[in-house]
Amino acid sequence: MIGDSDAQFVGRRRALIERIRERGTTDLEILKLFDEIPRHRFLPEGVWNRAYEDAPIPIGYRQTASQPSLQARYLDILAPTPDDKVLEIGTGSGYLTALLSRTADRVYSVERIRELSVRARRALDDLEIRNAALMVGDGTIGWRKYAPYDVVVVSAASPSVPQAYLDQMADGGRMLIPVGSLDTQELMLVRKEGFAVTEEPVLDVTFVPLLGKFAFSEDQG
Repeated sequence: MIGDSDAQFVGRRRALIERIRERGTTDLEILKLFDEIPRHRFLPEGVWNRAYEDAPIPIGYRQTASQPSLQARYLDILAPTPDDKVLEIGTGSGYLTALLSRTADRVYSVERIRELSVRARRALDDLEIRNAALMVGDGTIGWRKYAPYDVVVVSAASPSVPQAYLDQMADGGRMLIPVGSLDTQELMLVRKEGFAVTEEPVLDVTFVPLLGKFAFSEDQG
């Protein structure tokens, strides 16, 4: 059973945490999250042997679970607080959803692939994570019902920042989103203060494409 598997991965999880620290995330509260939440539970059992590599891991449906040190960087930059409401675009494995749920008040996560959303929901439920709501749909239109959001996290690459995300951000909100072509992108930190929006490049990245009405088309992806 999955619940019986955690102990065998403790050493690998601690080694991963050390790699995350070496790559620049030294906040002890963030590092503690990676110790508390077992990444393998969010991955297909066939790739459990790779669960604690600091690398993207395939999860099926031409999607990947992002590199943990990059997810740690997301948390470090966005610094969600216990009062924050988070919009996550691209639930994927659900692992980042779980990390966010431990730092924010609520997480609302949108995934276009139903099978991934169902699998992520199961993993979150197994860990008794109750403050994350999942929806299957076009992530490029956001999730207007629960807006405004203090934090927006986008885990797929878009040719530009969809206006829907800006419209659904709270005053003082911040967003991380990969922006660029299908092959290369820059991770952009977007801030909204009143009517002013600023964009700041953080680092070069490569993500799967954000598919939907306001990003790349299915044919492009």
